[in-house]
Amino acid sequence: MLVTKTVLMDEESMARSLKRISHEILEKNRGTQGLCLVGIKRRGVPIAERIADIIESIEGVRLPVGKLDITLYRDDISELSDMPDVNGTEIDFPVKGSRVVLVDDVIFTGRTARAAMDAVIKLGRPDSVMLAVLVDRGHRELPIKADFVGKNVPTARTEVISVLINEIDGADRVELRENTSSVDYFLNKK
Repeated sequence: MLVTKTVLMDEESMARSLKRISHEILEKNRGTQGLCLVGIKRRGVPIAERIADIIESIEGVRLPVGKLDITLYRDDISELSDMPDVNGTEIDFPVKGSRVVLVDDVIFTGRTARAAMDAVIKLGRPDSVMLAVLVDRGHRELPIKADFVGKNVPTARTEVISVLINEIDGADRVELRENTSSVDYFLNKK
């Protein structure tokens, strides 16, 4: 059972973080030339759209935004289901020769980011691939680091970061939740 411990980011702090990330993307890439955003389904997509909106308000240029389904590139696909639910990738621009910014809500072990890189490279060889996340919670299992981070939140393995996005969840906030069944398991383990 998940129990909310605290709200880490409200609507205003999420908006500030996304604005800062957008500025950092522009600064690192010296503008918008050759730049595209690819949101990792599910919550990475509306975050990527918001970053595109912010960049457009700053630069007057609308970056292309793609939607990436990494289901078939996951290293744990056989553990998920015999028939995984594939929602499809929607990238209608060439990634070959582009500077791709992958966008996700949370980075944890790094496995989602690795799967996303595999999926993008299958579409063509980009000049570079960068990663933007709203929250970095630590506990990496792969040598992957986000280039743009809204908030670093050290967590315990029993804790869960829940990102709520208005377009999907009807609210904007980031919550730190405790998995009480895991806590009970660890406390009662001999």
